Amino acid sequence: MSEELLRRIAAGDVTIGIYGLGYVGLPLGLTFGTNGISVIGFDIDPEKVECLNRGESYFRHIDAAAVADVVRNGFFSATTDFAQTRDCDALIVCVPTPLTRNREPDLSFVLNTSRQIARYLRKGHLFCLESTTYPGTTKEHLLPIIEETGLQVGTDVYLAYSPEREDPGNATYTTQQIPKLVAGHTERCGRIAQALYGAAFSHVVPVGSCAVAEAAKLLENIYRSVNIALVNELKVMLAKMDIDVWEVIEAAKTKPFGFTPFYPGPGLGGHCIPIDPFYLTWKARQFGLHTRFIELAGEVNTAMPDYVVNRVGEALNEQGKPIKGSRILVLGAAYKRDVEDVRESPSVMLMEALTARGGLVSYNDPFVKQIPKMRRHDLQLQSQELSEVSLRDADCVLIATDHSQYDYDWVGSHARLIVDTRNAMAGHKHSEKVWKA
Repeated sequence: MSEELLRRIAAGDVTIGIYGLGYVGLPLGLTFGTNGISVIGFDIDPEKVECLNRGESYFRHIDAAAVADVVRNGFFSATTDFAQTRDCDALIVCVPTPLTRNREPDLSFVLNTSRQIARYLRKGHLFCLESTTYPGTTKEHLLPIIEETGLQVGTDVYLAYSPEREDPGNATYTTQQIPKLVAGHTERCGRIAQALYGAAFSHVVPVGSCAVAEAAKLLENIYRSVNIALVNELKVMLAKMDIDVWEVIEAAKTKPFGFTPFYPGPGLGGHCIPIDPFYLTWKARQFGLHTRFIELAGEVNTAMPDYVVNRVGEALNEQGKPIKGSRILVLGAAYKRDVEDVRESPSVMLMEALTARGGLVSYNDPFVKQIPKMRRHDLQLQSQELSEVSLRDADCVLIATDHSQYDYDWVGSHARLIVDTRNAMAGHKHSEKVWKA
């Protein structure tokens, strides 16, 4: 059975089911589809399904033309009907893995989706998880779900793990170009998963076990979290010494070896760095271990919005104004430049904190017309027009996200006071108005 599946993969005669058509699942589906492999995308949101089947995209960084091409050529369709799992040969789960309020892993999306899929499992299926999670998830949670069906993993069906490595808005590395880590529950499972991803990805990297692949993904994000925490801590310290951390980083990165630049900011955003490290922290506690670096980095990074709010207070105080009653215009609601993603965005936390202190908060973001209701946030704010009048009327303009569409010289010309968390005003005029945070 495995040889037959390998033969069909080599011939491009397979259909892939992708579960979750968000920032990971949709580009993955397009990658397979543009390589001539049939994809059925599953999502619980009927609006997303209808949008894709019309050949349109709901993400700014994903070209609608790419969606239209694969739909028109018959290599991609979307559905809310899980029964179509029967028509697929490979099943790839790309659903969120958030944290609970107690900062513990929330695998409910993975487990609920997997149980739905299990109702339609048949012999010959490859089942692969891409969602970021702690080491052991594939073996400890997905294996039992499959075994409850009576099918034997490694003989009847094949189980694998291949962590997503998406970076929305990255124009340098496409989904297809990013090396793909792949691991199987058994050697045969691994061979089949490698063949499947090898049909669409430029470089497949096999690893020894699903746990290794799960841990590798966490290491990637922990590495970034710890180093960002380091420069965030330096930012606060050097500011007290009247030293510009951004200039220090530019100087340090002239060294051609032994140094990788990371940059401070108002906090961490997105679905990876603020969340994933705590998956390993939670798992470590099961072994009686305390992940001090990871937890300290989390403490430093989560303190950044409070630091920024305090800097806003200091800047306004120099103008003889408190935060309470001051008009504060926030530039950027997304968690990073030139995307529309507000998941875990520090901008949202800043707006909440400033509002709680009595600030009259508004925002502008060319990509986020309205801040959606989230699990822990409901600001009920809409993006306001950015104009000379709105800039002049603001007691403070807070640059929270450095979108490239903003004309920072123009902002500086009309704003009375600017607090800059991204070094966006560096090299621009009107530096006398700028407070770095």
